[in-house]
Amino acid sequence: MATSEELFDQAVDCVAEGDLDGAVAKYRQALAVDETFADAWEGLSMALADKEQWEEAIAAAKKVVELTPDEQLGYTNVSRIYQRAGNVPEAESWAAKARVLDWKAQLKKP
Repeated sequence: MATSEELFDQAVDCVAEGDLDGAVAKYRQALAVDETFADAWEGLSMALADKEQWEEAIAAAKKVVELTPDEQLGYTNVSRIYQRAGNVPEAESWAAKARVLDWKAQLKKP
Protein backbone atom coordinates (compact mmCIF):
# COMPACT_ATOMS: atom_id res chain seq x y z
CA MET A 1 0.00 0.00 0.00
CA ALA A 2 1.25 3.47 -0.89
CA THR A 3 2.19 5.95 1.83
CA SER A 4 0.45 9.28 2.21
CA GLU A 5 3.59 10.98 0.87
CA GLU A 6 3.67 8.75 -2.22
CA LEU A 7 0.00 9.44 -2.90
CA PHE A 8 0.62 13.16 -2.38
CA ASP A 9 3.46 13.04 -4.93
CA GLN A 10 1.15 11.27 -7.38
CA ALA A 11 -1.47 13.98 -6.83
CA VAL A 12 1.10 16.68 -7.57
CA ASP A 13 2.01 14.82 -10.78
CA CYS A 14 -1.69 14.78 -11.73
CA VAL A 15 -1.89 18.56 -11.21
CA ALA A 16 1.20 19.05 -13.40
CA GLU A 17 -0.47 16.94 -16.10
CA GLY A 18 -3.70 18.96 -15.86
CA ASP A 19 -5.65 16.03 -14.39
CA LEU A 20 -7.56 17.74 -11.59
CA ASP A 21 -9.94 14.83 -11.07
CA GLY A 22 -6.99 12.48 -10.65
CA ALA A 23 -5.31 14.93 -8.29
CA VAL A 24 -8.42 15.22 -6.13
CA ALA A 25 -8.67 11.44 -5.95
CA LYS A 26 -5.00 11.04 -4.99
CA TYR A 27 -5.15 13.81 -2.37
CA ARG A 28 -8.19 12.11 -0.85
CA GLN A 29 -6.37 8.77 -0.85
CA ALA A 30 -3.41 10.39 0.91
CA LEU A 31 -5.77 11.82 3.51
CA ALA A 32 -7.39 8.43 4.02
CA VAL A 33 -3.93 7.20 5.05
CA ASP A 34 -3.13 10.28 7.19
CA GLU A 35 -5.94 12.71 7.89
CA THR A 36 -3.50 15.14 9.55
CA PHE A 37 -1.36 15.60 6.41
CA ALA A 38 -1.72 19.37 6.04
CA ASP A 39 0.05 19.53 2.67
CA ALA A 40 -2.49 17.08 1.23
CA TRP A 41 -5.36 19.20 2.57
CA GLU A 42 -3.72 22.25 0.98
CA GLY A 43 -3.31 20.51 -2.36
CA LEU A 44 -6.88 19.25 -2.21
CA SER A 45 -8.17 22.75 -1.49
CA MET A 46 -6.30 24.20 -4.47
CA ALA A 47 -7.41 21.43 -6.84
CA LEU A 48 -11.03 21.79 -5.74
CA ALA A 49 -10.79 25.57 -6.16
CA ASP A 50 -9.45 25.08 -9.67
CA LYS A 51 -12.53 22.92 -10.32
CA GLU A 52 -14.65 25.76 -8.83
CA GLN A 53 -16.01 23.46 -6.14
CA TRP A 54 -15.97 26.34 -3.69
CA GLU A 55 -17.65 24.81 -0.64
CA GLU A 56 -15.40 21.77 -0.57
CA ALA A 57 -12.32 23.86 -1.39
CA ILE A 58 -13.01 26.24 1.49
CA ALA A 59 -13.63 23.34 3.90
CA ALA A 60 -10.32 21.73 2.90
CA ALA A 61 -8.46 25.04 3.23
CA LYS A 62 -9.96 25.60 6.67
CA LYS A 63 -8.72 22.14 7.67
CA VAL A 64 -5.19 23.35 6.87
CA VAL A 65 -5.71 26.28 9.24
CA GLU A 66 -7.02 23.91 11.90
CA LEU A 67 -3.93 21.71 11.55
CA THR A 68 -1.41 24.58 11.28
CA PRO A 69 -2.96 27.54 13.14
CA ASP A 70 0.31 29.46 13.37
CA GLU A 71 1.03 29.35 9.63
CA GLN A 72 0.05 32.47 7.69
CA LEU A 73 -0.20 30.66 4.35
CA GLY A 74 -3.25 28.66 5.38
CA TYR A 75 -5.24 31.79 6.20
CA THR A 76 -4.09 33.44 2.98
CA ASN A 77 -5.28 30.48 0.92
CA VAL A 78 -8.70 30.48 2.58
CA SER A 79 -8.88 34.17 1.68
CA ARG A 80 -7.85 33.51 -1.92
CA ILE A 81 -10.47 30.81 -2.36
CA TYR A 82 -13.20 33.01 -0.91
CA GLN A 83 -12.13 35.78 -3.29
CA ARG A 84 -12.20 33.47 -6.30
CA ALA A 85 -15.65 32.29 -5.19
CA GLY A 86 -16.86 35.90 -5.18
CA ASN A 87 -17.21 36.30 -1.41
CA VAL A 88 -15.09 39.40 -0.88
CA PRO A 89 -16.15 40.12 2.74
CA GLU A 90 -15.06 36.64 3.87
CA ALA A 91 -11.89 36.94 1.80
CA GLU A 92 -11.03 40.19 3.54
CA SER A 93 -11.77 38.70 6.95
CA TRP A 94 -9.39 35.79 6.37
CA ALA A 95 -6.74 38.08 4.87
CA ALA A 96 -6.89 40.16 8.07
CA LYS A 97 -6.27 37.02 10.13
CA ALA A 98 -3.21 36.31 7.99
CA ARG A 99 -1.92 39.85 8.54
CA VAL A 100 -2.31 39.52 12.31
CA LEU A 101 -0.19 36.36 12.25
CA ASP A 102 2.43 38.19 10.18
CA TRP A 103 2.49 41.08 12.66
CA LYS A 104 2.86 38.69 15.59
CA ALA A 105 5.75 36.96 13.84
CA GLN A 106 7.43 40.32 13.22
CA LEU A 107 7.08 41.29 16.88
CA LYS A 108 8.83 38.08 17.93
CA LYS A 109 11.90 38.87 15.83
CA PRO A 110 14.88 40.28 17.75
